[in-house]
Amino acid sequence: MHRLANFDVSRQFLSRRGKIAAQLVFGGLCGAAMIGLRTLIDVWAPGSGPFALIYPTVLLATLYGHWRAGLVALVVGFFWAWFFILPPAGAFVFAEPSDPARVALNAASALIVLVFAEGFRRAAHATMAEIRERADRRLTLLAELEHRTKNNFALVASMLELQKRRIPQAELHAPLDDAVGRVRTFADAYSALSLEQSDEPNVSMKPYLEFLLNRIEAASLPPSVTLFREIEDAVLTPEEAVAIGLYLNEAVANACKYAFPEGATGTIAVFFNVNGDGWRFTIEDDGVGADAFTDPGGGLGSQLLSAFATQAQATHHGGPILNGYRTEMRRESQTALA
Repeated sequence: MHRLANFDVSRQFLSRRGKIAAQLVFGGLCGAAMIGLRTLIDVWAPGSGPFALIYPTVLLATLYGHWRAGLVALVVGFFWAWFFILPPAGAFVFAEPSDPARVALNAASALIVLVFAEGFRRAAHATMAEIRERADRRLTLLAELEHRTKNNFALVASMLELQKRRIPQAELHAPLDDAVGRVRTFADAYSALSLEQSDEPNVSMKPYLEFLLNRIEAASLPPSVTLFREIEDAVLTPEEAVAIGLYLNEAVANACKYAFPEGATGTIAVFFNVNGDGWRFTIEDDGVGADAFTDPGGGLGSQLLSAFATQAQATHHGGPILNGYRTEMRRESQTALA
């Protein structure tokens, strides 16, 4: 219905002459369609309501082909009905004294339909154009905001790098390196969002997560660790997508850091499963397990994962599994809960 409401038979033509020709042809086709339908009706009800089909024909021709199409449809259909349907058939004469007023009233009514249909069409198209313009402006502003956010994160990371170089104590470098890595992770999440997001306001999660996983695999995953992924598609808000992207980076970084020490081999598996309007995001590894995590329930990494889950309006769970560790963020389906 939305596409039908925005249909314009002359939109695909660039020149004014082409648009006018398309409108006139469309009006003629509408009139011809009315004649064909009227001919079928005359098989069962000959002569009844000679001008009845003029009004919907003019209305449709005007809405989708502008006033020129409506006028052509009116002329073709009106004079055909007058000549072939209105008694006596086959002549522009009147059999009844009241027929001239009847024909004039029908013609005036059809013109009124044409005028109001054209006015409605113009108002509707102007409103839709204004809505599209506002939406485009908001998308532009949002993209600019995301771009600035990414640049700000990159700037903060650079400032932390400079600060680290000024600190002579080597034992303080590791915490600063962790902070720089996390800030760059934020920048990467927003960068991936801007690259994968289309003109739609929401984000398709499958290409977004695939992009992040490919970047992680190429840039920060040790050669001894294999990354497996199984991702179902869903459409989420940008806020939820960014939170999931940050959660992914933090969980994979923790797994690489703690689960596979000293170049140990293994696999990190990433799953994104959809259940109605709910979803489950899981990162599993087959590394050394929970014993490798220092304070797994209350460390900074766990706190960040919980914060990202809260941002996505989800819950966070982490714990050991058979031969490894699992980190999971889940949002229950509201439909299932109802």
